[in-house]
Amino acid sequence: MSTKYNVLIMGATYGSLLATKLLLAGHRVKLMCLPAEAEVINKDGTRVRLPVKGRDGLVEVDSRQTPGTLSAATPDAIDPSEYDLVALAMQEPQYRAPEVRKLLGAIAKAGVPCMSIMNMPPLPYLARIPGLDVDALTQCYTDHTVWDGFDPQLMTLCSPDPQAFRPPDEEVNVLQVALPTNFKVARFDSDAHTAILKQMQADIEAIRFEVGDGVVELPVKLKVHDSVFVPLAKWNMLLTGNYRCIQAEEMRSIKDAVHSDLEKSRSIYNWVGALCRAMGASEEDQVPFDKYAAAANGLVKPSSAARALLAGAPNIERTDCLVRTIAAGKCMQSDAVDESVALVDGWLEKNRQKT
Repeated sequence: MSTKYNVLIMGATYGSLLATKLLLAGHRVKLMCLPAEAEVINKDGTRVRLPVKGRDGLVEVDSRQTPGTLSAATPDAIDPSEYDLVALAMQEPQYRAPEVRKLLGAIAKAGVPCMSIMNMPPLPYLARIPGLDVDALTQCYTDHTVWDGFDPQLMTLCSPDPQAFRPPDEEVNVLQVALPTNFKVARFDSDAHTAILKQMQADIEAIRFEVGDGVVELPVKLKVHDSVFVPLAKWNMLLTGNYRCIQAEEMRSIKDAVHSDLEKSRSIYNWVGALCRAMGASEEDQVPFDKYAAAANGLVKPSSAARALLAGAPNIERTDCLVRTIAAGKCMQSDAVDESVALVDGWLEKNRQKT
């Protein structure tokens, strides 16, 4: 019998994908979310719809029909000491909300190991990278002080490679997966905390799901890696696709951002890869461009960052700024990345003036 863990996931949208995998493996999950979301989830559970290789349509997983148990609560109703692991699954700007910030401080004080599933790595994780001056990176965060209480040894990063969205005409407890790739997580500093991740990896690998006419193996696994650089492979994708959705007057899909000028996309991708290698990553830590470009063919919506800016957001995750700032510290520069950063800056300035 494997250990069944209590897991707190901060963020009910993207977080419900990881939650579903853990529930199918028999673990106990609490989703931290807004009051209206908590009410719906506690009443009706969650629904996650995934494409499965060899099958038409989507397979829906109802949390109420899984071996694990799911509940939801607002930040003020959560005691961090009750959990074996905390997953950070919200956008970076959201952590500065007073009630969320208070819970984050309590998590740090309680010493609970945390796994971030953010595109923007928390500063304590970056502190685990040898030779990186994290003090020079604080400008890239909406509020870098929310991370002050965390021990870097208790923070790891999970690359949010699977792409998912809330269908606009559905309830808030429904999530649809568009790209069913794997979560890639770096080990913790501690063997004991890494063992939690490895147990979850094995449990998720063993899941088989009954679909009515047989049993299927569901996509989206959790893969644990020894290298702290493996989750940073997402940076190549973000700078090549996600942030290049953002145009001066409108937004375009990730597919168009990547494939409208494939050679330019390849050069950006390779430049970010070279930066990661300059930080200490190896070729094996990274994803080949052609594999990413093929996956981008299926990403026919603008990125979440582009959609947020279009909707008037005054703050978004600034991985673009982070990458450019780290590069400058290593005397590396890219005109294309500078252009993306300038476009994001322009949208944010315009949105802030409106608010």
